[in-house]
Amino acid sequence: MSGDLIYGTELAITGVLIGVMYAMVALGFVLIYKASAVFNFAQGAMTLFAALTVVGLRPVLGLPLAIAGALVAMAVLAVAVERFVLRPLIGRSPLTIFMATVGVAYVLEGLAQLIWGNQPRGLKLDIPQAPLQLGGVYVSPPDLIGAAIAAACVLLLVLFFQRTRIGLGLRAMADDPVAAQAIGVRVGRVWAVAWTLAGAVAIVAGVLWGARIGVHFGMTQITLKALPILIIGGIESIPGAILAGLLVGAGEALGEGFLGPLVGGGVQEIVAYLGALLVLSLRPQGLLGERTIDRI
Repeated sequence: MSGDLIYGTELAITGVLIGVMYAMVALGFVLIYKASAVFNFAQGAMTLFAALTVVGLRPVLGLPLAIAGALVAMAVLAVAVERFVLRPLIGRSPLTIFMATVGVAYVLEGLAQLIWGNQPRGLKLDIPQAPLQLGGVYVSPPDLIGAAIAAACVLLLVLFFQRTRIGLGLRAMADDPVAAQAIGVRVGRVWAVAWTLAGAVAIVAGVLWGARIGVHFGMTQITLKALPILIIGGIESIPGAILAGLLVGAGEALGEGFLGPLVGGGVQEIVAYLGALLVLSLRPQGLLGERTIDRI
């Protein structure tokens, strides 16, 4: 292969692998939206809190138990949010519940700083750093393993929503809350499960991104990258979040690699948002989102 083709292939592969991790962050938003039709502004803070919990517990418990401890913490958080924040707001407007998630985000950031401090922390995993050569193309092992873990989590979530009773209840609650309650679906339980799942996704995303960029309060900015991914893929679509994550990751890598040197860099910062604007103009519900029809 020519030099440019090899370079482009390496960029595309790296971008796709990073895109899978972008999709993990976006999935946290999708999970909450599918259960309550509310955008969860706190997902970025949940990712930070989960990563800090893993890093804080790891020196004492080791990585596997630290992840288990973080899962317990996120489950407790989910129950607390459902009981003290969401349950009193049942029947209120989506905007009211959205503002409640904004409050949860700031509380979580403050709690994380109170417990773990505000110093950046490293999160090194026992993964070889030397690049692998596959057919003349170099691939980063951490990116490859991170993408494989994220892909496995995505598959489990898809199976959960399609094959389990609770997953079907989550979908029913998002489609028609009144009808779902009429057939016995419990709102509080559904919301608690959805937030617990979003917390588990936050742990995976936090560990993967923490191993890549370190664990610090700037991790909440990953949330901003999830927003255009949700717009491109469709906010209620798990496959849409995956597809959009892959497209954004590959677009950023290729754009920065080929166009960045010509314009002085910064291309990867705008690719996702340009894509979101294009999708909004052509298909507002997203690539795999469902078109909604309001009957009056």
